[in-house]
Amino acid sequence: MKMKNGLRTLVTRRVRPEVRSVMVGRIERVHGGRTSAVLDEETLALWYELGRAYSEAGGGGRRAWKLGLAVVCGVGALVLLSAPVFGTAWAGPLAPVIPIAAGLVCGGGTFLRRRLRNRVGIVQGLLAEKGLDASRPARDGLGAYYDAQLVLLRSEYEYLSSRGAGKSTRLFEESFGFTPEDPFEAGPLGVLPDTEELRALRNRWEDRISSRKERGAQPPGLGLREDSAYRVFPREMTVPVELSTRRAYLEISNRLLVGRYGRGPDAVPEPLRRRAERDRREYEALVRKSGPRL
Repeated sequence: MKMKNGLRTLVTRRVRPEVRSVMVGRIERVHGGRTSAVLDEETLALWYELGRAYSEAGGGGRRAWKLGLAVVCGVGALVLLSAPVFGTAWAGPLAPVIPIAAGLVCGGGTFLRRRLRNRVGIVQGLLAEKGLDASRPARDGLGAYYDAQLVLLRSEYEYLSSRGAGKSTRLFEESFGFTPEDPFEAGPLGVLPDTEELRALRNRWEDRISSRKERGAQPPGLGLREDSAYRVFPREMTVPVELSTRRAYLEISNRLLVGRYGRGPDAVPEPLRRRAERDRREYEALVRKSGPRL
């Protein structure tokens, strides 16, 4: 109970002001709050803490596990390869330390993942106390999602549709209200965050979510696997997260553009060329300025 109350206090303090200025190269944009019904601050903070925990579990925990595995494999390979030439005396008094060190690295990754699972469980419990389903973040609407993340999710959906990934596209349709008929295009992007066009799309998606809910349709449950693949849980748009999000949807848009029109200088039709150049310049600036994805 003490841990749960401590986490409740922590996530509430993590709520940030609703307006931030973002500068990347010559790209500057101030994004406001979410454009649908705004949830209370504690609920928003809990959703963002859950998204942050999933991000760390899918990134930091996996990196620690891979590092530990690499160390074990590397040590084993070194001993096996050196034995025919040097024997095993080269390790000397360090021989017992080598497997212990490798085990500690692997154990560190396991411990990290366990702590993250505990943290996720606590946040899920706090959301349940509010009558919310932590595995269905968009069940009651898109109020916790910033525009930039919705552009990324809809771009992911378009890319998956182009690849014929029916099961994954249905997950997006049933979770977020997307359809192939949406007035949204990636490759190049036709709708940007914080515009009237995206506000209209958000209302369209929320109407579809509400309609499905009235009919008794339940969206699919989401967890670490889906978030690791598509970042489906709400993210608080700190500057690093927003840069990573924008970089991700521009990367998808550029991939779709090349797939549709090729790489030639005159391949893109004239009406789309200006949008394509805008996407390309912003993407290159983000690659230069932003760090690893979050």
